[in-house]
Amino acid sequence: MSTKKFLVELSEAEREVCRQVVKKLKGTSQKVKRANILLKVDQGWPDTKIAEALDCRTKTVENIRKRLVQMGFEKTLEHAKRNTPPVEKILGGEQEAKIIAMRLSEPPTGFGKWTLRLLARKVVELEIANAVSYQTVRRTLKKPNEHKAESRVLGHSAQGQRRIRGTHGGRSGSVFAALRPQSAGVVYGRTTHSVG
Repeated sequence: MSTKKFLVELSEAEREVCRQVVKKLKGTSQKVKRANILLKVDQGWPDTKIAEALDCRTKTVENIRKRLVQMGFEKTLEHAKRNTPPVEKILGGEQEAKIIAMRLSEPPTGFGKWTLRLLARKVVELEIANAVSYQTVRRTLKKPNEHKAESRVLGHSAQGQRRIRGTHGGRSGSVFAALRPQSAGVVYGRTTHSVG
């Protein structure tokens, strides 16, 4: 049996912190899982058994062991956000602004509209970036609530619509607010008459 490269032995105070996190479910689910892993590692459980018991990968347990030895208890338990993303951004703010401006301009001669692939080729051609995929261009142009705005334009939203009834009470469809009669005498497709 091979010896562990990163041996873990928690102090009594660290054990108590982990117990409190697990007992009271303090923090995120990931923090609770890390506290559970630290407690089980401290008790001498094998990595495979911990991974099976806590429904995680063995590599996760190994990484937590390593982080504890290299970074300390607090950073392991809290798992601070990384300073740099795992993959550097391809485009900076100025480059993104140029792509958005290009998208709003007229497409090149012979093209009816800008496509993502055409934009990606132009970005490289104009040396805005050395290389860029059309997916990167798509992410640059995508707005957070784009799908909601699209559905409103296409008329998928029920807002501004009213159902009307046919002469026998059956559904007749929907009418947009602009097409509805403004007269108070019309209710659900029937004309009301004043009695008097």
